[in-house]
Amino acid sequence: MAQVLEFKLPDLGEGLTEAEIVRWLVEVGDVVVVDQPVVEVETAKAMVEVPCPYGGVVTARFGAEGTELPVGAPLLTVAVGETAADRTGGGTDTAAAADAPRSAEADGRTAAGEGSGNVLVGYGTSEAPARRRRVRRAEPATPSAPAARGVNGTVRESADTPSGAPAAVADGPVPVISPLVRRLARQNGLDLREMTGSGPDGLILRADVEYALRAAATQSRTEAPSGAPRTHTAPAGVPAAAVPDGPGVTRVPLKGIRGAVADKLSRSRTEIPDATCWVDADATELMRTRAAMNAAGGPKISVLALLARICTAALVRFPELNSSVDTAAREIVRHGGVHLGFAAQTDRGLVVPVVRDAHTRDAESLTAEFARLTEAARAGTLTPAELTGGTFTLNNYGVFGVDGSTPIINHPEAAMLGVGRIVPKPWVHEGELAVRQVVQLSFTFDHRVCDGGTAGGFLRYVADCVEQPAVLLRTL
Repeated sequence: MAQVLEFKLPDLGEGLTEAEIVRWLVEVGDVVVVDQPVVEVETAKAMVEVPCPYGGVVTARFGAEGTELPVGAPLLTVAVGETAADRTGGGTDTAAAADAPRSAEADGRTAAGEGSGNVLVGYGTSEAPARRRRVRRAEPATPSAPAARGVNGTVRESADTPSGAPAAVADGPVPVISPLVRRLARQNGLDLREMTGSGPDGLILRADVEYALRAAATQSRTEAPSGAPRTHTAPAGVPAAAVPDGPGVTRVPLKGIRGAVADKLSRSRTEIPDATCWVDADATELMRTRAAMNAAGGPKISVLALLARICTAALVRFPELNSSVDTAAREIVRHGGVHLGFAAQTDRGLVVPVVRDAHTRDAESLTAEFARLTEAARAGTLTPAELTGGTFTLNNYGVFGVDGSTPIINHPEAAMLGVGRIVPKPWVHEGELAVRQVVQLSFTFDHRVCDGGTAGGFLRYVADCVEQPAVLLRTL
């Protein structure tokens, strides 16, 4: 007799807590083998094909394409150890299983003697997962009004609560995985203990919190006295929810890569006291040096690789800028190696791939790694490890045909160098006016890790190397 095993969305690493189903790769009734990709999901980092650790017949799928699932939610069930006769006569059972979720039998036994060579976090290579009960999805419970928080962080009783009526707040842990959900609720004074989540096992999702905030805003408008002027005040963090949409208005969900970018940039602006300085530099000699390198034969050297090599040399001289701030410990963490991120614009949004140990690479190696990571970014195949762990970012926005910018630091890093387009401009060279190749360099830094003198020294050294690449020979 077949054993039905439930495959849950695994932990995809790097602190990711949820993923969106982009495309199912199998149908109910399909036969799958161990480690066969069964679904393509999009995390906040990249597109990932998820392999199934079991072999057998797919009996149910959980979630339509476009559905966002938390880590640990069921993806599909697989009938393991089913014989050909069972498959022939078991069509009715299979169809029924597609409509009703089936729980997994675990008990620590090996699934039909097969083991997955693809080790997923939360899944071993041979043991089946533990039994899990699915909770039917319900409409999120909405509190009558969000609890108002006092200045000292305490929760005040709502104006709609009858006097003397105790507030019903459940004890025990709140079923929330995502820290973003907790923050959204905290910023708007919403008590999560008063809510019932719509996720698996009552898990509270971001959609539940946003639904509760919209309902509370709507209720506050409808309960206003008919003769009194109405003030449309939306909870902080979701002002658009309180404003009715007019004709032609389109709402685009902030999720996937766009949502991750929004969260990270907002956090950077909130936490980091940044400052920006900039300088124009004559890049004529740098371009001549690159032309001479490429004329000598071998792989072509990119301008970005030369700028990256300059950055790594500058960070050796100014290590304060290759750091991050541990706010909990109130410490500045200086990193031993330079893991260089670079901004790459793709059809799916902005991503920042990371070149590991960039300080150990020459211009030829940097060019090859930039090309590889850029191609993977455009194809959407970057792994979470290739998108995290950066210590400094290089942003070449000159490819968009602009000269300058004030970059937003890639949290939790402490600095970012922005490079504008290199164009012919009038320039005083050796006492005479000449047309030279000029570039604007913008440098944004975290003022907690250093003062303006250090940042200015870094930028000036970078500009000197751009104007006279031979300066780099002192450290090669």
